[in-house]
Amino acid sequence: MQDATLPLVRDLVLIGGGHTHALILRMWAMKPLPGVRLTLINPDPVAPYTGMLPGLIAGHYRREEILIDLVRLARFAGARLILDRATGLDRAARQVLLAGRPPLPYDLASLDIGITSDLPELPGFAEHTHSAKPLGAYARAWEAFVARALPTPEVVIIGGGVGGVELAMASAHRLRQTGAAPGVTLIDRGPVLLPLLSAQSRAGLAAALQAQGVRVITSASPAQAEAGRVVLQGGRVLPADFTLTVAGSRPYPWLQDTGLVLHEGYVSVDAELRSSDPLVFAAGDCAHLSHAPRPKAGVYAVRAAPVLLANLRASLTGQSLRPFHPQRDYLKLISLGTKSALADKWGLRAGGPWLWRIKDRIDARFMAKFADYPAMPAPALPAPAVTGMAEAMGDKPLCGGCGAKVGTQGLSTMLASLPRPRRPEVLAGAGDDAAILRANGGVQVITTDHLRSFTCDPRLMARLTAIHALGDIWAMGARPQVALAQVILPRLSPDLQGRMLADVMGAAAEVFGAAGADVVGGHSSQGAELTIGFTVTGLAETPVTKGGAQPGDALILTKALGSGTILAAEMAMARPPDLMLGEIVAACHARMQRPQAEASALLAPAAHAMTDVTGFGLAGHLLEMMEASGTAARLWLDAVPLMPGAEALAALGEHSSLAPSNRAALLGRIRGESLASPRAALLVDPQTCGGLLASVPKARAEALLAGLHATGDLDTALIGEVIAGPPVLHLTTGAA
Repeated sequence: MQDATLPLVRDLVLIGGGHTHALILRMWAMKPLPGVRLTLINPDPVAPYTGMLPGLIAGHYRREEILIDLVRLARFAGARLILDRATGLDRAARQVLLAGRPPLPYDLASLDIGITSDLPELPGFAEHTHSAKPLGAYARAWEAFVARALPTPEVVIIGGGVGGVELAMASAHRLRQTGAAPGVTLIDRGPVLLPLLSAQSRAGLAAALQAQGVRVITSASPAQAEAGRVVLQGGRVLPADFTLTVAGSRPYPWLQDTGLVLHEGYVSVDAELRSSDPLVFAAGDCAHLSHAPRPKAGVYAVRAAPVLLANLRASLTGQSLRPFHPQRDYLKLISLGTKSALADKWGLRAGGPWLWRIKDRIDARFMAKFADYPAMPAPALPAPAVTGMAEAMGDKPLCGGCGAKVGTQGLSTMLASLPRPRRPEVLAGAGDDAAILRANGGVQVITTDHLRSFTCDPRLMARLTAIHALGDIWAMGARPQVALAQVILPRLSPDLQGRMLADVMGAAAEVFGAAGADVVGGHSSQGAELTIGFTVTGLAETPVTKGGAQPGDALILTKALGSGTILAAEMAMARPPDLMLGEIVAACHARMQRPQAEASALLAPAAHAMTDVTGFGLAGHLLEMMEASGTAARLWLDAVPLMPGAEALAALGEHSSLAPSNRAALLGRIRGESLASPRAALLVDPQTCGGLLASVPKARAEALLAGLHATGDLDTALIGEVIAGPPVLHLTTGAA
């Protein structure tokens, strides 16, 4: 990992999560280059391993077995991961153009974006076909198609290259295993399938296709894709319940606008894998090896990784570069649908189940590189250690976000020592979500919140912190007014300071602007790590406080729980079985980024009491509301919404470093069910960008739920009720 005492001075940006870049990230983790901020840009949090795709389609592998988790890999490498799609390069400004956020600066860049196999010129392509690349969308669409369990499914595969042949046999095998009687048709515009293979290999594949019942049509091209059919040039019609394009593999069109020297649309690179721009390298299928042209194959991407890494490091340090010498031929292991394979090399051919076993071992060896990484080590206990040191350190590294908050015990002690407000315009001080000041025609509320960074992406961190800070304003039913930023930057060069501040303040301006507030200034300093905070004011006629809940009220929660557990698991690089942590984290970030302005506007006029669920967890903040209201609450555990993957991670023992303190604060205050189950454990999970918790009249609850769902807050749920009694929480597994 990087030494935090050394400043970051250069930006190295990897564009695309292909095999070459995945291997570079892994090698970088073992030996990072001090002073370099490493960034990976990829539209998805996972990257499929192409060599195992036919096995997935055939049903030999589970989806999780063929995916590289880029979120875990980036955490291991200490890299910033930006889940977005590159759309261009501004080489003059040294910026990567992105689909969903402002351009990203680079000092050195590398392209490994693969290729696409779509056919945009084919009428009906977008509406009625699927493309084999990118692979993730195809795999999801295929699983959904198989789940339809059609008795006689018809599949049309356009493109008779090796990939099309493999996927045709894999599709036929998979559908037959479900009990269906499939019809699979493979079409190719050439007169002969796979002309570059040996005659022996072509004959072997033709026999395998016939054995799988795949119909082959050569010298044919599609004219139009329609619902349920494909029309060929000449008018022949093929029935098609699922149409896949494997033909037309081509470079991404935006490369044409980069000004780089291209070969048939691919980035031309020299022996050192440099493009015509010495600040831009390229590898994998998007690159053309001008010094040693080779077909598009994953073996070259894998072999190029150590050379590309060495040359990137050399470029950043002023050293000499080394050439890449690709092998002249390679062993082609072609899947035959069943657990059998055909081998082709140097014009020789062999086949059988034993080759599948060899291929499976090769693939498993590659994927094992991205399976288990060393977890973040727990801080070492000094020797000798004073009494109480081990308990204070805890058993987990310190979390970020709300997981790094001070526990309730220390905070309560501090708040109790504060003097009462003396100024007459202060209507309420510490104790509620925001302080309340008298203002003309109503009140002004003011709050502040700061978060220790839990992601290497400062723009994402700033968005989440701004939404989190606004939560207190929205919880009071107020309209955001102004914000002041407080930013602690890690040690950076002046250039990177400017870039990081631009990311932070740009994201903050977007969030606060959308909420109707202005960013009016702030303060910045340098420290050990990125920490972002905002002080925010809001205006309201009548604020909604934590007090006021009445027996008989319904309790509504507007966001699912689990962010603390998920973020802690990501910091620990957890590897939950049968789940992809990267997809869980990406879904968590998406939910966290949902603002609560519309929810506040709907709930505030009806709510007797309201708060936001943050560091002390749902149970802690609900009990705060009950204490302020002099009532108790009944919580229906089964009705509480949870983020995808949160319960599974909790069952594995993942939790935030603040969770034990939150649990201790509830001793003696829980009735009924205990907090022992994984679902119940999430009641003490600290939430960053958590939802609003409102106590509303029961008669209005259903209408409010319908209104909230209509705004897109689909996780919103009725989770319990307010009851008479002392401020305790009655927990039941049932729902209303």
